[in-house]
Amino acid sequence: FAWLGQWQLARAVDTAPREEGATEQVMPIAEVAVPGEYLTDPLIGQRVEVSGTFVPSDFIVVASRYNGGVEGYWVTAHLRAVDPDASLAVAVGWAASRDEADAAAEALSQSTDANEVVTLTGRIVADEGPVPPPKSDPWEITRMSPAALLSRWQDIGDTDVYRQFVVADDPMGGLADIDSPAPDAGSAVNWLNIFYAAEWVIFAGFAFYLWYRLAKDAWEKELEELADAEAVDA
Repeated sequence: FAWLGQWQLARAVDTAPREEGATEQVMPIAEVAVPGEYLTDPLIGQRVEVSGTFVPSDFIVVASRYNGGVEGYWVTAHLRAVDPDASLAVAVGWAASRDEADAAAEALSQSTDANEVVTLTGRIVADEGPVPPPKSDPWEITRMSPAALLSRWQDIGDTDVYRQFVVADDPMGGLADIDSPAPDAGSAVNWLNIFYAAEWVIFAGFAFYLWYRLAKDAWEKELEELADAEAVDA
């Protein structure tokens, strides 16, 4: 219990936090994320650079996207990254209306060259997680989830898929920029881990008390047996 409490406490304090503004330094995506794996907290929101080719058939609109407090739509793309070879969901722009977003997605599908290698920068963001679609439109996607988009992509191939998505710095297809502020620095202290460390102390106290009660009961039983034996001898 003492070792586990110490182990939990050691992870409650970040002794080497990232420098302020580190997320704004553009890094190759291969140094930040691994296809199929979750992203660690310090790297969520990191600006990255990635190269690849867009899949023309896989421009999809995602609803319930806010820009400056205004609800609208994102147009998302399927980028086949080249280093490493993996599929990546990219948000390429925002539109205020569904008609505008659908028109932009259709235009991008028609104008995109599947063989043209592009390099883009943007902020890598954790998967929001899929949710059931609204009953009014079973095809509508309301969460930015690579898992949900993957089910709609027409050209998947045999590549791996990133669990995260990237919000592109430069919009495409005449769409508006997507608000993507730098993440908060947060605290160097993880209070949840401190709470867990305190729990191990409580568990240790309970274990000690349990041992004390068992030892005391055993000792009292031995004394009773000894007293009974002396009474018989007398």
